[in-house]
Amino acid sequence: MCGINGIISKQHESESDIIASIHAMNDLIIHRGPDEDGVFAEQYDDFSLGMGMRRLSIIDLSSGKQPIYSSDKQIVIVFNGEIYNFLSLKNRLQQEGVDFSTTSDTEVILKAYEKHGVESFKWLDGMYGFSIFDKKKNKVFIARDFFGEKPLYYTDNDKGFIWASELKSIIKNLDKKPKISRKGLNLYFRLTYIPAPYTIYEGIKKLEANHYLEYDLNSHQSTIHRINHEPEPKTSTISFNDAKKKTKELVFNSVESRSIADVGLGTFLSGGVDSSIVSLCLSQSSSKKIETFSIGFKKASYDETDKSRVVANLINSNHHEFIIDEDDLKHSIHDILVNFDEPFSDTAALPTHLLSKKTREHVTVALTGDGGDEVFGGYNKYYIGKMNKRYTSVVPEFLHNSITNLSNKYLVNKDDNRGLKFRINKLLNAINYNGEFYWDIISLANTNKQIQELLVSESYEPNLFKEFSEVLGNRKIESLTDFRLVDKILSLEGGMLAKVDRTSMMTSLECRAPFLNKSIWEFTNTLPESYLMKGWNKKYILKEAFREDFPENFLEKSKSGFGSPTGDWLRQSLRKELESYIEPKLLEDQGIFNVDYITRLVKDHLSSKKDSTFRVWSYYCFQKWYKYNYLQ
Repeated sequence: MCGINGIISKQHESESDIIASIHAMNDLIIHRGPDEDGVFAEQYDDFSLGMGMRRLSIIDLSSGKQPIYSSDKQIVIVFNGEIYNFLSLKNRLQQEGVDFSTTSDTEVILKAYEKHGVESFKWLDGMYGFSIFDKKKNKVFIARDFFGEKPLYYTDNDKGFIWASELKSIIKNLDKKPKISRKGLNLYFRLTYIPAPYTIYEGIKKLEANHYLEYDLNSHQSTIHRINHEPEPKTSTISFNDAKKKTKELVFNSVESRSIADVGLGTFLSGGVDSSIVSLCLSQSSSKKIETFSIGFKKASYDETDKSRVVANLINSNHHEFIIDEDDLKHSIHDILVNFDEPFSDTAALPTHLLSKKTREHVTVALTGDGGDEVFGGYNKYYIGKMNKRYTSVVPEFLHNSITNLSNKYLVNKDDNRGLKFRINKLLNAINYNGEFYWDIISLANTNKQIQELLVSESYEPNLFKEFSEVLGNRKIESLTDFRLVDKILSLEGGMLAKVDRTSMMTSLECRAPFLNKSIWEFTNTLPESYLMKGWNKKYILKEAFREDFPENFLEKSKSGFGSPTGDWLRQSLRKELESYIEPKLLEDQGIFNVDYITRLVKDHLSSKKDSTFRVWSYYCFQKWYKYNYLQ
């Protein structure tokens, strides 16, 4: 696990200057790879090129130093991530006569490319971001993994082409801070994150998951290609019992493949279905006690450590439990939020970081349950999506509007309590009659109507999800398969995986997600939807596959999710800072927000007149990012 950086200078820049720039970029991401760094740079007649990396040693501790070169020195690679099937790929290449000089997965990528070109990218099972400079072709290839577990940013301007694992390394090499992207701004205030290919900055993009960028050094032109072409989901005729057996086999094998490491390894164990199954599988494949880690809150309604203890006792793990409160948050909240380099307001980022920090004191790698909901259909929003079609076909729109108005008036949450009133309001406000309801369902901060009121007209971007709809073939998003595909493209890449990568790598902890396996994803896409969601029973086949391994009814226990009581924190320890973000002069100078509207929204939340935790928290996180990047 590492971080990578690269520069192609279109101007005459010396090799020493390029090396200095790469070192400066590397220094900004030491947290991603504290063990060592590496730099490659060369100067040519019409361009100079450099690539660098910071390394967190996980596999091949002695001979995995990067950059790695082909035997004739004509191809060089820097790599961030892990390739879980590198041993089988290595064996295949050796049978084809390929020789190796290290035991690292990085060299396997290089040799596979040398032998088979970009076609070999399809064979990689892992999480990664890497760049390859091929001197013979005079091209650079930059690739990102199937789900987007590892980040990769890039920018192209008159001076050159720059790419990096984190935005801060790119910003370091620009003459001035870029302008805020209107598209990125709107995506953030709808979703709480910004999905690829967009960022908060004009002119800087994220490489999309499952894509590689090809940069031609002769023409200085780049093209982007998809790596794996996902087949259109087709329902198979597999029986439920056979599918159940196959599910268990695939999950167990994935956990086993993701447990290869030459350093200490454990699991995040929340006590939910996904992390419990991952922990169980790891314990069954390990010859010794495994390490498990959980985090809880002093606020009882957020604490679920009792569930993790049940599983820890069941699998007889060395269990580590950490309880946090506001004091733990105060010391790290600023560093956590600004480390994302762009606005990000998933409330789970805070406990994820604190859990990562505590876990890193014991191990270097942690397996997580991330992706289980997207792969197996586990979110409540999938209910809402299915319900929307039935509801709108029965309840007239005028009647629904009346019900919603009454709900908003009489079922008002006044504190950060996500109980029945909260859920009823969320459900009613998510119902949509115009055929685009799922975009509002996944808008965790503001709906389209709310964002029009929040932003001044010059900042508002209509047709926000048009490009994403085109990627999905412009079809109506109304089936469970559609919902899961939208989440894979947007919510996983931009939200969940960004959260885990930044918060864990900030502590130099590598997180691996066994459910994010292309083979499992492709398999679940062939299953009848009733296998994934049976009535109200979410992740049905996954639970059934492992039911006999857990106590009776354990897998049916509700879980609130890995959030944090930010609504309370905003009213208490963060109140003074939040109030500073609605000062009239700041808002007028920004020219982004409707001053009266945002002031009223924040004050109503602070006075407990109406709880707006998600909306106010997204605003707080944006302003903290803005102040750090534009006002210092």
